[in-house]
Amino acid sequence: MLVYTSAPLTEPMEITGPVKVELWAATDAPDTDFTAILIVVHPDGTALNLCEGVARARHSGLPTPLVPGAAYPLVIDLVATSTVLGAGHRLALHVSSSSFPEWEPNPNTGAPIGTDAAADLRVAHQTVFHDARHPSRLVLPVIPAGA
Repeated sequence: MLVYTSAPLTEPMEITGPVKVELWAATDAPDTDFTAILIVVHPDGTALNLCEGVARARHSGLPTPLVPGAAYPLVIDLVATSTVLGAGHRLALHVSSSSFPEWEPNPNTGAPIGTDAAADLRVAHQTVFHDARHPSRLVLPVIPAGA
């Protein structure tokens, strides 16, 4: 799991609307999943999930099977949220390849879901990119103060 955490906010911030992660990633599997969870971290360290989502490669308009090691753009829809974060709060983003039991595990084989035997399941080795050519990012609907 990758964990990204912001610096503490210096002033309140409102987030209202759809949230998404635009992720550039590669895998060695024919099909795989990527998940994301947006979390608010209170000044005392308490962490609460705000919203989350999953993208399954085969349902994301990508080639099937995936080319091992090729970088692909995925959009993870975290649906929507509405919250006001106070000064001192931080945002965290967790990016993973699964979030069981919230989401059904992907066997990473490319076979139709439900047809793999337990012995057929495979581990997928993932790479997440965040460079100028592959600008992975969190897209937040921030509402200006006083709006």
